[in-house]
Amino acid sequence: MSFEIKLPLFEGPFDLLLFFIERDELDIYDIPISKITNDFLDYLKHLEQMNIEVASEFILVASTLMRIKAKMLLPRPQIDEEGNEIDPREELVRHLLEYKKYKSVLQELSDMEGIMQEKEKRGNVKREVRSLSETINVEAELQNVDLYKLLRVFRDVMARYELEKNKPSHKVVQYPYTIEGQKDHIIGKLERDGKLAFTKFIEEKPEKIAVIFNFLAILELLQSSLITITVGEGFNNFWLEKIETVAE
Repeated sequence: MSFEIKLPLFEGPFDLLLFFIERDELDIYDIPISKITNDFLDYLKHLEQMNIEVASEFILVASTLMRIKAKMLLPRPQIDEEGNEIDPREELVRHLLEYKKYKSVLQELSDMEGIMQEKEKRGNVKREVRSLSETINVEAELQNVDLYKLLRVFRDVMARYELEKNKPSHKVVQYPYTIEGQKDHIIGKLERDGKLAFTKFIEEKPEKIAVIFNFLAILELLQSSLITITVGEGFNNFWLEKIETVAE
């Protein structure tokens, strides 16, 4: 027996975040960032499994949530000029409140649009085009066209063509890493090899995004008390070891 999974489609990433907040009755001023990030990424994962293309703004918000989550895992909070602690969620909360404010008036504006459409006569495009063609003497217009005007129009058309052809394109690349996957990878290597330096993981996958995912995974493993860190000599040099191995 096969089951068909149907997911609701949302107008944008903030619409999806507000859905999670209202569904779980969360405090928008104190968002549990870990839970809402997992729910958001799980939704995107289901979209990919259904072969639905994920829009770039959803991926941007997903990366923003992961960045906020990483900042909240760091032991040293950010401090502003007045010495107050900066909440990494502050900007996200502000955007959500603005989106919620505008969304609250969308239905009212839609109702007003429907009422105005009922009051005003809908135009007939074909009839209007026909009436315009009858009132304009096309042959008289062509008599005023000279070679200079044609060349100027051709130049403008070619300039627009070059602009469209050279317009920069943006491509979103999805990397084959997840924090959960890197956590399992790190634990597996520690179980097999014992105590390992962080530089070993960098040598294994030297690309920047892999180092970031490994570092975030290490922060979560530390928070879960699954591994311990021993600071070594040199710059950014530390050793990782499983808590069970240390106890033994």
